[in-house]
Amino acid sequence: MKQTLANFTGFGLGLRRPHYREFLEVDVAVDFVEVISENFMIDGGQPLVTLEKVRERWPVALHGVSMSIGSVPGLNPDHLSRLKRLVRRIEPLFVSDHLCWTGLDGHNTHDLLPLPFTEEALAVVCRNIDRAQKALGREMLFENPSSYVSFPESALTEWEFLAEMSRRTGCGLLLDVNNIYVSACNNGFDVDDFLSGIPVQSMCQIHLAGHTPGDILIDTHDREVCDAVWSLYASAVRRFGPVATMIERDDNIPALAELLAELDIARKIAADVGKPVA
Repeated sequence: MKQTLANFTGFGLGLRRPHYREFLEVDVAVDFVEVISENFMIDGGQPLVTLEKVRERWPVALHGVSMSIGSVPGLNPDHLSRLKRLVRRIEPLFVSDHLCWTGLDGHNTHDLLPLPFTEEALAVVCRNIDRAQKALGREMLFENPSSYVSFPESALTEWEFLAEMSRRTGCGLLLDVNNIYVSACNNGFDVDDFLSGIPVQSMCQIHLAGHTPGDILIDTHDREVCDAVWSLYASAVRRFGPVATMIERDDNIPALAELLAELDIARKIAADVGKPVA
């Protein structure tokens, strides 16, 4: 299998439709962009043409939302085949998806559904990851989704599950720092325990996003990154060192300049954490 998890440490944004024209016409101050894989797993059309033009200017990461790596029946062969064609066409920086399941009997719920952290679930996940990576001919990254429930059957913590999943399959990890914060608030674990349980050598990418506050925090990607998540990002950089970092916004999408200003906050935090202590 081709070794693809290079030590890329740039800063990027999720490429969304309102900003297509600027990315095609302006020298946008990003090091890479990320797109939702399923939006481009097509045989042709303007969205794919646009992505290919963007790819000429920046590295592109493909981020999936429906591989359903936790599915007991296994992966959808049509989904995997279409993703493989896209990977060959774009030659992406990273290919990633989520640690979750997304449906049953061919029905996609379009939700990132949680898994119990058991040995049985781990075996299913690793089997599916092995199949996906073999089909694509490269390692993938898998992201921790936000969580609103916990399972009494879980014998492992989420970070133990992620670490063992990576060890068994060779996949990399994409840590969504906002999701860590959301899940910790909802389920009552310590964010420092999560970070300290993730193997440094498996870390490849970080996501930052906003959430809706309340009695239960909801991962909505519809507002700016909050102070608590910025603080957790600093802790992550302190533990893992420079890691490819990007900001996601999927609703209430602001002007590109606003997202770039937010990305500059990430750059500054990473630079400040990396400075030697006087």
